[in-house]
Amino acid sequence: MVKLIGSPPRQPKPRQPKPHRAVARLRAGRRVEIRARMEITSGGLLAIGGLVSAILLSTAVLVGTSTRRASP
Repeated sequence: MVKLIGSPPRQPKPRQPKPHRAVARLRAGRRVEIRARMEITSGGLLAIGGLVSAILLSTAVLVGTSTRRASP
């Protein structure tokens, strides 16, 4: 049996998700300026994509049922 002497093995640090960043600037004339800054993780992008997909699919179902002709 081999006995190791020294400090216990280190546990790896949990990785922090790397955020995606975006900056937008919109000017209209000399006096109006809008600035926007956004920071989101990959998981957040995936969640937004899922929400948008669900909204588009439900809209398609609603349009399909509202335009369907009733049976006589």
